[in-house]
Amino acid sequence: MVFNAARRTGALVAAGLVSTLALAACASTDPPSTAAAAAGGKEVTLSLVAYSTPQAAYEKIIAAFQKTEAGKNVKFTQSYGASGDQSRAVVAGLPTDFVMFSLETDMLRVVDAGIVDPSWNTDEHKGIITDSVVALVTRKGNPKGIKNWPDLLKKDVEVITPNPFSSGGARWNIMGAYGSQIKAGKTPAEAEKFLADLLGNVPVQDDSARAALQTFTGGKGDVLISYENEAIFAKQKGQELDYVVPDSTLLIENPAAITSTTKHPKEAQAFLDFVKGAEAQKIFAENGYRPVLDGADTGGQDFPEPSGLFTIADLGGWSDVTKKFFDADKGIVTDIERKLGVSVEK
Repeated sequence: MVFNAARRTGALVAAGLVSTLALAACASTDPPSTAAAAAGGKEVTLSLVAYSTPQAAYEKIIAAFQKTEAGKNVKFTQSYGASGDQSRAVVAGLPTDFVMFSLETDMLRVVDAGIVDPSWNTDEHKGIITDSVVALVTRKGNPKGIKNWPDLLKKDVEVITPNPFSSGGARWNIMGAYGSQIKAGKTPAEAEKFLADLLGNVPVQDDSARAALQTFTGGKGDVLISYENEAIFAKQKGQELDYVVPDSTLLIENPAAITSTTKHPKEAQAFLDFVKGAEAQKIFAENGYRPVLDGADTGGQDFPEPSGLFTIADLGGWSDVTKKFFDADKGIVTDIERKLGVSVEK
């Protein structure tokens, strides 16, 4: 796939910060106790911590895993929230066996804390288990005629995107917007001005991509910058909206790993292996994610291949991007947000 080829040519590195515990949306998923008893095996409980959007997919993936020999005695607790908040929560002590974040920087934060082994990204997909792209979600029928990035600067267009200092999805959105301008031949200064004008059209910045989707479907805004998979998810749930995948847009790559601190490494590894496999990748696709497994069944989903697709590596990689755009003191986006009165606290 074009997406996997792009990933193999990119080098993604980043750095993390330790902050306070932030826990969201916990749930428990248990297999039938009779199955465990019949198998005669010892039940174990794995804690899954992830960013906000893949919850629906994981509920189905967990159920499928629990029907396998490796998963029949495995229970799960689940926590979902803004990617950065979840990563900091794990570092601050939130127990976990399996993590999935929106950004590699959030993964490297827990690597630096000794919670995930540094070898987590040495597989063929560099630790990435799902892909997506930055998309523009509109009202049904696209009444404002949103077709591409410059349309978001119109004075009568209200844009919804989450806060980039809590949400990994927001950082993908912002870098998608910035990179689209660079790909169009604009100078870095012109692309930065585009970001400032764009964020000036954003009336509210929620703490996660899922919260931003809820704000949009609740009636606020004319266009939502989001993961393509979020747009597909909303349409599947009967929301009256459409979406556009711009010709020039950013490939979103979501990492996952088991923790080196897990008390159940065998079961955790079995679950990670299952998540990378054909059945789970199909479930991800059915929920709007682009599978990373070559030749995976997409469950009938049609994923267009943007002609101007680019990766975060094309913009310097997350290490450089984080310092340049999101540094707490001198970041380009940090400065823009402060001038707009938006919180930049992590």
